[in-house]
Amino acid sequence: MIPIASQGRALLPIVLHTDATPQEKFAAEELRHYLGMMTACAFTISEEPQPTAIFVGRAAENMGFAAPKPLGTDGFALFARNGSVGIVGNVRGVIYGAYAFLEELGCRFFTATCEKIPFTPELSVREFADCQVPILEYRDHNYYEFARYPKFAVKSRLNGAFAPIPERLGGHLTYAWFVHTFESMVPPEKYGKEHPEYFAMYDGKRVTEGVQQTQLCLSNPDVLEIAVESVRRRLKEAPGAKIISVSQNDKSPGCQCDACRKIDEEEGSPAGTLLRFVNAIAERLEPEFPDVIFDTLAYQYTRPAPKITKPRHNVCVRLCTIECCFAHPLEECDDETRHVTRPDGTRSSLLKDLQDWGKISNRNYIWDYTTCFAHYPTPHPNWHVLQKNIQTFVKNGVKGVFEQANGASYGGTDLNELRAYLITRLLWNPDADVNALITEFTDYVYGAAAPYIRQYIQLLTDKVTKDNIHVGFNDDPKHGFLTNEMLDQ
Repeated sequence: MIPIASQGRALLPIVLHTDATPQEKFAAEELRHYLGMMTACAFTISEEPQPTAIFVGRAAENMGFAAPKPLGTDGFALFARNGSVGIVGNVRGVIYGAYAFLEELGCRFFTATCEKIPFTPELSVREFADCQVPILEYRDHNYYEFARYPKFAVKSRLNGAFAPIPERLGGHLTYAWFVHTFESMVPPEKYGKEHPEYFAMYDGKRVTEGVQQTQLCLSNPDVLEIAVESVRRRLKEAPGAKIISVSQNDKSPGCQCDACRKIDEEEGSPAGTLLRFVNAIAERLEPEFPDVIFDTLAYQYTRPAPKITKPRHNVCVRLCTIECCFAHPLEECDDETRHVTRPDGTRSSLLKDLQDWGKISNRNYIWDYTTCFAHYPTPHPNWHVLQKNIQTFVKNGVKGVFEQANGASYGGTDLNELRAYLITRLLWNPDADVNALITEFTDYVYGAAAPYIRQYIQLLTDKVTKDNIHVGFNDDPKHGFLTNEMLDQ
């Protein structure tokens, strides 16, 4: 064991490199804060060489603590040996590593306002080594609490755009535009009257009015030229953005003109028509913006993968699970009513589409759903689905997941805090022990109510599993599982 504090005295200083980054300094400040709370001792932060210490970032590397594999932006390595602690990591990783070390000492960050900080005047740590590099490069959800408290988002190892994490705390993946962007690229109010041919044809008529009520005619070469200039302008306005969405409006289906339909049929999916358009923009703008990823959606009518066109290396495809049942894991659900239809009339499941995109794309993201959006208070029986679905995503090559959640202000219903905690842990480690996470959270946060909370969760999941009841993200709450007997229980 390595002693850290004893008899009211801090035994290990926190040591930084003489040219420490803002993120390394923040990690050190958090260590000093929480170690002080745990022990009632005054820990110091120093840049002076020390024989034994808690070495942070490059100071740890200078003392011979070396990560066994590349860490990227978010990975970290922890070491406790020879009387010292080493925390190695880059921009976000060094901060994640500091919090992971505190968790090794028994701290837990359950919610933004509920943390478990054990008081241990005689504090020591076992000798160990640990290296964690997340398999998901993009991890995000929109639970309200995380956006309101960016520091809590960092403690939860989220790195997406919904929590405005400042650079000092590690920053986040910044979008220049975030989904449903056709109206921003070719605005109907600007072009609709004089150039209706730029917009989607439905039943022989070009539709140019209404917010998110039309798509673009992607076979029109003028539309591509306008879109390239719009995307270029937006990227110049947001120089820090690493990703921009070039994606269909929230309207189904796509353009039905002869030229677009011909490509749809040739590709076996409207995704082919969309992908040719996105690839062209990504190719044109890559010389100016070599580090930017051009993101698009595989959503509703574009969800099935195309037969011919593949995404360019700088294009990301984000599949959406909006049609799916969330009462059963994707690999086990037998509800064929939730499949989507291809141009040839055949139908495809989300699992099949996920597998097909995984074969042709090296960077796929997911837009997933975790609550009932039509009725937030409705019990949502997806507790047993969350881990299995994230594991399915990862198994099929997915690199990023956004979980659209109950974003009710100041919290909500249906155990939001617990579900958010569980999701954040699974986004970092899809193989985490879910039962242990639920037990630890409920015991600490809900206290005496914890066993009953767990019974409630089990009741919901057992009912939909046993009776094979399917539940969508936007279903009316008159579900088969909400019987009078169930409501009584």
